[in-house]
Order: sequence, then C-alpha cells, then structure tokens
Amino acid sequence: MSGGEVAGLVVAVFWAVLVTLLAVVLVRLARALREATVLVEAVTERAVPLLDEAAETLRAANDQLVRVDAITADVQDAAANAQALSSTMAATLGGPLVKLSAFSYGVRSAVAKQRAAGRPDKYVPHQSEREIIERMVKAEVQRATVRRNGLLRLVGLGRRG
Repeated sequence: MSGGEVAGLVVAVFWAVLVTLLAVVLVRLARALREATVLVEAVTERAVPLLDEAAETLRAANDQLVRVDAITADVQDAAANAQALSSTMAATLGGPLVKLSAFSYGVRSAVAKQRAAGRPDKYVPHQSEREIIERMVKAEVQRATVRRNGLLRLVGLGRRG
C-alpha cells in the first residue's frame, strides 16, 4: 500500500465516522422534533377550548355591560324626573307654605304678647335663649320648693309665709 492509498483509507474512515455521527445527531434531532410536535398538539388541543371559553365569557360580559348601560340611563332619567318633580313641588307649595309659616309665627307672637301683658314670667318671643332657659330653671326650682314646703306643711315642719 502506498501513501496515497493509506491517506485515502484514512479519509474514507474519517468520512464514515463523520456520517455515522451526523446520522446519530439527525436521529436524535428527529426524535426531539417529534416530541415537540406532540407537545404543541397537546397545547393546541387544550388552548383552543380555553380561548373559545374566554371569547364566550367576554361576549357575556359585553352583554351585561350593555344592560348596565341601559339601567344607568334609566336611573339618570328617573333622577332627572324626580328633580323636576321636586322643583315643581317646591315652586308650587313652597311659596304658600312660607306664607303660612310666617302667618302662624305672627299669630303665635301676637298671642304670646297678649298673654304675657302684665305677666313677665311668661314667654315673650323676642327674648334670648339664655333668658328663656333661666326663666324655665327658676320656675322648676320654684315648683320643687313649693311641693317640698307643701309636704313639710302637712307634717308641720314647713315654712309659713
């Protein structure tokens, strides 16, 4: 065997080993691609129904939002109607009620002044709140002492006046 033949033999063996290694790598790659294909199919089988359910849920939510919008519009109309009704009632009854209230206050003031003429312990409408409370406290104290003295008088121990 000559040097050229040995070199050709070495190259042929090298190529045979290289082709064998490439074949093993390609077989493993083909197996990995098959497993990836199975995995993608499984994910697709599960994802498609989930996406369909999500789309159905979104449709239902949109339907509910349309109903809520309709309800909101109805409530706004009802609120506007209630406001219009209350302002109409205020305009219709407000003036006469204010006049009636003013008239009743005037009558009460006149009656109170007439009753209080010559009787300073009675309520006079233009008194301050402090004076009214003071007068009420004095009257209560006076009533309490009268009762006590009356009870003591019955027993014989009360003041004589």
